[in-house]
Amino acid sequence: MADIDPPSLSDPARALANYPVIALERSQLATHVGFDGRDIRSRPFKLLRTQLTKSLAGREARLIGITSTAPAAGKSFLSLNLAASLAQVSEHPVHLVDLDLRRASLAEQLGFTVHTGVDAFLRGEAHQLEDVGHRIEGIPLVVFPTKQVATRSEEHVAGPQFSRLVQLLRQQSDGGIVIFDLPPVFASDDAMICIGALDGYVMIVDSGKTSRRQLTEAIEMLRPSPFLGSVLNRYKGGLLDTYGYYSHAYDRYYGG
Repeated sequence: MADIDPPSLSDPARALANYPVIALERSQLATHVGFDGRDIRSRPFKLLRTQLTKSLAGREARLIGITSTAPAAGKSFLSLNLAASLAQVSEHPVHLVDLDLRRASLAEQLGFTVHTGVDAFLRGEAHQLEDVGHRIEGIPLVVFPTKQVATRSEEHVAGPQFSRLVQLLRQQSDGGIVIFDLPPVFASDDAMICIGALDGYVMIVDSGKTSRRQLTEAIEMLRPSPFLGSVLNRYKGGLLDTYGYYSHAYDRYYGG
């Protein structure tokens, strides 16, 4: 199959305009606080986006995987809100790719049905990024959802179409960050296969559930891919932690 040229690399806005637009319902916007920088609950994602961009500075790294040791750690919710928060301040469009093929939750979180997704691209049934991507209305964020792949998901990410997907995203994003929502490390070898093609990864640690041993072993399994850091998710703070992420100490600062 002949390579298909990506849209103009010198004009990210033009490339963004080629994607179909999705308008989010108010319920999705209320749930995913990364879309609203005025919401006090968006503060952790603002802090995370700044930490991530500082970590990437000077590395020439833009394609970042988000993974966890085990399922149900909140990585997909975090991936979506981090991507939305990044898009609020980025000079380039931000791209978010659902590569957790067995669980495929991004479309459900955003409240729309996937007709042609990343899974179709990986099977060779879709040939351009515009066939599987959707631009979120009012924000420079493109989401690439997927339908669930029940079995043999590793064949989808180990084939030449995955390499082509990564290449096209690297070209078309043209300086912007691409976030990949990956499967958990211990769920299958999908995460290990995918991360080898990316520029680094962030590990989501589920507070009170992920053990130090699990974290250490997961990082070891993903070597030599660059480990960019970890995020402690669902940490509530102690009784005396008056400056926790959602404490009343910040209500006045945000106009509450």
